[in-house]
Amino acid sequence: MKAVGLHRYLPITDPDALLDVDVPQPEAMGHDLLVEVRAISVNPLDTKHRAPNDANRNSVETPPRILGWDVAGVVAATGPAVTLFRPGDAVYYAGSIARSGGNAEFHCVDERIAGHKPASLGFADAAALPLTTITAWQGMFERMNISSSGADAGKSLLIIGGAGGVGSIAIQIAKRVAGLTVIATASRAESAAWARSLGADHIVDHNQSLPGQLKTCGIAEVDYVLCANAAGRHFADFPALLCPQGKICSIVDGPNETDFLLLKRKSITFCWEAMFTRPLFQTPDMVAQHDLLDRAASLVDAGVLRSTATMNLGTINATHLKQAHQLIEQGRSIGKIVLEGF
Repeated sequence: MKAVGLHRYLPITDPDALLDVDVPQPEAMGHDLLVEVRAISVNPLDTKHRAPNDANRNSVETPPRILGWDVAGVVAATGPAVTLFRPGDAVYYAGSIARSGGNAEFHCVDERIAGHKPASLGFADAAALPLTTITAWQGMFERMNISSSGADAGKSLLIIGGAGGVGSIAIQIAKRVAGLTVIATASRAESAAWARSLGADHIVDHNQSLPGQLKTCGIAEVDYVLCANAAGRHFADFPALLCPQGKICSIVDGPNETDFLLLKRKSITFCWEAMFTRPLFQTPDMVAQHDLLDRAASLVDAGVLRSTATMNLGTINATHLKQAHQLIEQGRSIGKIVLEGF
């Protein structure tokens, strides 16, 4: 089957950074769905796993390593333990970082972390959603324990990185599901306009003082912070930004010297969100991601949430995936980049 993979970890400008390859088609085992991949989207995670670093610089992958953790497609076959899906079902999912990725014609995924694709979306628009939706949903409703039924309506959430993939869906979930007042960071006119179109109540510039800008918005302190970008840069501002007993959830690493004692006086909670934890450790509640994606699909079909796809680069091949990686590494992309078909 056709796929896009890598043999060595290289800068994206290297012609061999991503290659069109031919690999054997996988077989569905156990709880696996064998999915015919119709569309994918690309995340910063993909670029981090492709880029050279001290650990992988001299590594050679044989067979080629296939990346990609956002897929929409159709179930072609099922493993013997599958109960949630049947062949012909349209699905969407992020998969597992412990397994081969979805940048291939066929891909195996555990049914417990896949959802039924929103019926109202095409495959490309659906592929934009899984990884970021799981991240934002778990970060808000499971890590920070914000109510998903509206019991915390009226409280405030600051999203750092409001126009990125996670920020784009987090704005919608926070505003339209939780009923929060949403402040999103954006530094350019086009990213600010995008965040507003998704429902952000206020926009602040992450390149300027955040506490001062919040006060200008008439907000002294926020109840929650979802940090989807540059946690280290903003960490020193968190005590001033958050109300006593407020909560921070970060999906990105901060510098090693980050001083968590800054949070002690206000009893501020800090937590991490890593959306691959459940599949990576095969936790007993893995099926929670299936349930989450099915609920998100129903919200999309009801018009509550919308796709965050902003750019379709065309068919799934090495040339187009390298273009997507370059755009993401430049740090100026808005929403999600998708590719469709082989």
